[in-house]
Amino acid sequence: MLLNRRNFIGATGAAFSGLLLNGCTGRSAPLASAPSSFADYGPLVPDPAGMLDLPRGFSYRLLSSLGNAMTDGCTVPDKADGMGCFSIGNDEIVLIRNHELVPADDAGGVLAKGFGTRDGAIVPGGTTSIVLDATTLEVKREFRSLAGTIRNCSGGITPWGSWLTCEEAPTGPGQRFGEGLAENHGWVFEVPANATGLIDAVPLKAMGRFNHEAACVDPRTGIVYLSEDRDDSVFYRFVPTTPGRLGDGGLLQAMVVEGLSDTRNWTSADMAVGSRHTVRWIDCDDVESPNDDLRSRAAAKGAALVARGEGIHTGTDEIFVCSTNGGQRKLGQILRLVPGTGGEPDQIELLFESQSKDQFNYGDNLTVGPNGHLIVCEDQYTEVVDNHLRGITPDGRAYTLGRLRMQTELAGGCFSPDGKWFFVNAYSPTRTLAITGPWAV
Repeated sequence: MLLNRRNFIGATGAAFSGLLLNGCTGRSAPLASAPSSFADYGPLVPDPAGMLDLPRGFSYRLLSSLGNAMTDGCTVPDKADGMGCFSIGNDEIVLIRNHELVPADDAGGVLAKGFGTRDGAIVPGGTTSIVLDATTLEVKREFRSLAGTIRNCSGGITPWGSWLTCEEAPTGPGQRFGEGLAENHGWVFEVPANATGLIDAVPLKAMGRFNHEAACVDPRTGIVYLSEDRDDSVFYRFVPTTPGRLGDGGLLQAMVVEGLSDTRNWTSADMAVGSRHTVRWIDCDDVESPNDDLRSRAAAKGAALVARGEGIHTGTDEIFVCSTNGGQRKLGQILRLVPGTGGEPDQIELLFESQSKDQFNYGDNLTVGPNGHLIVCEDQYTEVVDNHLRGITPDGRAYTLGRLRMQTELAGGCFSPDGKWFFVNAYSPTRTLAITGPWAV
């Protein structure tokens, strides 16, 4: 069932932890619960349909494709990216799916309302919602739920039953994507899981204007963690004035790693795999950042640099962050932030750093599986791509879970509340798949 916002806001720290069991947050068992002897699921079996190779015992269903007719009269738009899954009662679940569209892209139909316009027309970026039968995965309804935004890349689910969709587009009138924009962009928007059509799009400006990528919420505190897709990005957190009511405002902060100004390891291995470092947070000012310089101002105050922070997800008492081109080989890192409790400071650890393209190549969106393993979507930047689903074990070993046969990226990986189905997008042309298999192994 969808969580009641009023109950959430009045919750104590113990009640926050109880929300994990609901399934809306997607948090899974502790990483330590996974067997240390696990190697992989075995070799991949070629897909006769030429879409996605998976290990024996796994299978997928195609749920939604570019151009499919939706129940609101529009068609499924392109560039499917980040995605979250929620239970909404009545034996239904809903996928809220980002579309990383720019003003020149096709919206898939006439948009009745939205946040931003270009030359008077609503810009096409935003989200679609896919309501599924929780048992059969039959598509019951599919519709646009947010419009008028630009480059909705990733985002994150909230414990109170909404999707935070993030614009990877700190742009505005006369800037990138052409003339004619009427509003500044680069914000976070909140889409309720129980939306039945296009919502009123309200930017959460206190959460900052920058090249947003993803978000996740610590259910114990209501603090929102935010990543930024830039080579010289920093890592943020938003401390809300009222947990569960992000529109009430709050304080945006940037991460400082004690004794370490740069987590990227590009010039030297300053951050060793397995090492832990104490974290503190500094306040950001002028967070609406008209000059798109929030990260550089934070770094000047001591915030640690991160190489293209992309996917983030809440584990059990920890936050996992994917750095797409971090590491000495610039193939990717996984950072693990452990928020402090009982007066203890936060700590950050380098869980994984790729040593070869066969191991892990440009990870992007990530999530935590029912067995506690991370599942990471690859997004390579080469003329010919060979993107995979990669697993990361609790002790930091990578293995291959799937191989996309389409020439595009994987994105939006998330699990159903019961942990049976893993949903993922092929970016362009849009394909949304549901994968099942022996996740508990």
